[in-house]
Amino acid sequence: MIESGGIKRRHLVLIVDDHEINRDALGVTLEDEYDVIYAENGVEALKQIEAHINTLSIILLDLMMPEMNGFEVLDYMRNHPDMKRIPVIVLTAEKNAELEALQLGAADFITKPFDMPEVIIARVARIIELSDGRQLISAAEHDSLTNLYSINFFMEYANNISHFMKELHMDAISLNIEQFHTVNALHGREFGDHVLKFVGTMITEFLKQTTGIACRAEADRFMIYCLPQPDYGALLKHFQEQLSEALPNVNIHLRMGVQPYHSEMDPVQMFDRAVTACNMRRRDYQNPLMIYDEQMEQKELLNQRLINDLRAAVEEGQFTVFFQPKYDIQSNPPRLTSAEALVRWKHPELGLISPGTFIPLFEGNGLISVVDHYVWKQTGKQIAEWKKNYGFGLPISVNLSRTDVFDPELIGILKSVVEENDLTYQDLLLEISESAYTENARQMIDVIKRIRSLGFRIEMDDFGSGYSSLNMQSEMPVDVLKMDMKFVRNIEVSETDLTLVRLVEDIAKYLKLKVVAEGVETEGQLSLLKHTGCDLVQGYYFSKPLPADEFAKLLEKEKRQRGK
Repeated sequence: MIESGGIKRRHLVLIVDDHEINRDALGVTLEDEYDVIYAENGVEALKQIEAHINTLSIILLDLMMPEMNGFEVLDYMRNHPDMKRIPVIVLTAEKNAELEALQLGAADFITKPFDMPEVIIARVARIIELSDGRQLISAAEHDSLTNLYSINFFMEYANNISHFMKELHMDAISLNIEQFHTVNALHGREFGDHVLKFVGTMITEFLKQTTGIACRAEADRFMIYCLPQPDYGALLKHFQEQLSEALPNVNIHLRMGVQPYHSEMDPVQMFDRAVTACNMRRRDYQNPLMIYDEQMEQKELLNQRLINDLRAAVEEGQFTVFFQPKYDIQSNPPRLTSAEALVRWKHPELGLISPGTFIPLFEGNGLISVVDHYVWKQTGKQIAEWKKNYGFGLPISVNLSRTDVFDPELIGILKSVVEENDLTYQDLLLEISESAYTENARQMIDVIKRIRSLGFRIEMDDFGSGYSSLNMQSEMPVDVLKMDMKFVRNIEVSETDLTLVRLVEDIAKYLKLKVVAEGVETEGQLSLLKHTGCDLVQGYYFSKPLPADEFAKLLEKEKRQRGK
């Protein structure tokens, strides 16, 4: 914590990395202890440093980045006295880069893939403590661009209001410009500054009608501390209409998060929640307002509990792998040919936790690899056991997330699963969702091609969910398309959905790929899919996901049929 004028505030950390997954993983690790801002390359990093020159406590800096790499940033900083005082921890997987970084002024290293979260927190805390114990104060009372208060002065002012004017029950508002970096990129920095000034003017006019103060906290984030408003939806709509009217030829969207007055919270805590609420509406143009409530608080507490308990869950075997069979429906009768591995979490205190709760959470913060690796290892052991018991094994699909794909150790981990269990590469099918190809598509395709060249087969999950362009399909290194279950759900009553299924089948035939349909629940769906030429199906019509011992009964049945 930083103390200024008797007011305690959290240290500000800048994370610089060109991979969003890495930025998010470090942000999740540090955000409970520090305020965190981000940059995706060296050029953006220097802009952030200049913008927060008087409040920045430490920088976590990747060395290998486009546009301007970490070495260039370090060299630039050491030649500028105001920047030179800020300690830098370098993020690197290259041991031979450490000496050069030290010579350029780096204070410490965090090795990629990243250390345990507690190790990262300890390193950051130690470097901040050693830096020089300086007291950080705001450079000025006002933001020079918008003439709103500077963030430090604003927080001091808000804390004084909270402490000395308790009769004023103030709300905390975080107002963001959606995708502001895109506005700058498309229209230039000067235009971006014009937008910021206009938003500052709107807020100033609003504050003339109520009691409150405001600041520009970051490049595109504004904070307002004011008396409760009767309708925050109407307020955001009013702001948006003013902005759209002033800039009719540019689509600029605002989003808002609100933490209503809370007698047990200081302004820092309230604005933390307001920012969290605002971030939950990122890219949600239909619902740009979020008011922090008890339900959100409980969800945040649960999410943090699950994050904290993940390591113990793996070590104690709280995760169980279930298997949902896939059937070849072009054979008569349909024949069991493979299965999908699905994970379940039975928490010792919270009970059975839905995959719909913990999988998106871990995907969002980069921890999904911990779960994936566990599932791969357990699935490999199970395939080996079934081969030993029944004389044959079925290929099993396991999930491959974006985080996994960009892990430099991925191929080694997958090979170890195969080799340690005496499997073939064809025994383990790798599923990756179509949406995973939306960012860094070329890099994703290159990695998957290398994996596929070893002999692994790739299944594209949720195909048809609308993320990838059709002209990419011929480039994607896959063997199987798994049709999004939303197409299957209504094919008995919707001619449009049935037409889409036929279209997917035609694409697959053109690309010489097999098709798996998910979510098959009725005989009518099965009949239509068989008629369209679908190869494989999975769903409750045949079986729900089964624990290993129950799935073994299907293998026994399959063994008897093969013996005939």
